[in-house]
Amino acid sequence: MTQGNTIAGTISDDGGATPEVLAAELRLKFDYTRSVGPTIGRFLTGLRSGRVVGVRGSDGRVLVPPAEYDPVTAEPLTDFVDVADVGTVATWSWVREPLPGQPFDRPFAYALIRLDGADTGLLHAVDVASPDDIHTGLRVRARWAAGRSGGIHDIECFEPGETSTAPADSAVDESVPVTAIVTPVDLRYKHTASPQETEFLKAIADGRLLGARATDGKVYFPPRGADPRTGEATDDYVELPDTGIVTTFCIVNVPFQGQRIKPPYVAAYVLLDGADIPFLHLVLGCDVTEVRMGMRVKGSWKPRAEWTYDGLDNISHFEPTGEPDAEYETYSHHL
Repeated sequence: MTQGNTIAGTISDDGGATPEVLAAELRLKFDYTRSVGPTIGRFLTGLRSGRVVGVRGSDGRVLVPPAEYDPVTAEPLTDFVDVADVGTVATWSWVREPLPGQPFDRPFAYALIRLDGADTGLLHAVDVASPDDIHTGLRVRARWAAGRSGGIHDIECFEPGETSTAPADSAVDESVPVTAIVTPVDLRYKHTASPQETEFLKAIADGRLLGARATDGKVYFPPRGADPRTGEATDDYVELPDTGIVTTFCIVNVPFQGQRIKPPYVAAYVLLDGADIPFLHLVLGCDVTEVRMGMRVKGSWKPRAEWTYDGLDNISHFEPTGEPDAEYETYSHHL
């Protein structure tokens, strides 16, 4: 998984003393792997072979893509039916400005297509040059991909036409069904920090830890934009040390994609001295079996040249101070 999160500061130009606002263009990108089950697996296995498979419901309708359970009786559906790869546009929408990851980098249409032999619509792209070339009732056919792996993209798109171009035969062994698919997730968005978050980020880029006091006297770290009880802004900032105690923790033993540290390692909630709310961070610098509730820890900062507005990443991790453990009663109400 990759995530870009460079923070940039901007100042509103209204002629007054408008506070600085920090914003970041963020990107969350990873591959999501999921099992498909026997019903969707049957559909995807058919696509890999150049066939479109539906399922017949209790009312006689053929559903494409196949549903796992009957929409009328809620019973499992198992009567699979092959349908044509030629059909009729039921409704459509024109995509004038395609987004990254869409089927084409030029204008195209999305359409619900009722394939011959089916009673429901299949959503897919239709490759036409302009909105004048598509209409409800247009006859279209599947354009099959040359290399098929068992996914909806085995049909590249649909195009105007009455005659099927499906492969006459397939060397694909259908005795090996499709059981899982990998779906790439790529989310881009812009985050604009609240005034309190802006002050927190500016402080940590300067090597300081800044919390904020709520109306009940509790100090939140990182600061919240509003008191969770009253909704009032929390502008009473409190500078905190980079020392604290471990309240609770877990030992991470399972590797996963994008992991930056080799297991085992500890992720722990750290309660800074003077704060009332713990936050999650890494505890390193000792064997994982030595980490315990109440253990005193101190932040290990990255080199100053690497400090950014990116938040708590400026602290590489926390590590033991060697001081005596805190008594349970001193942090039991912060768990």
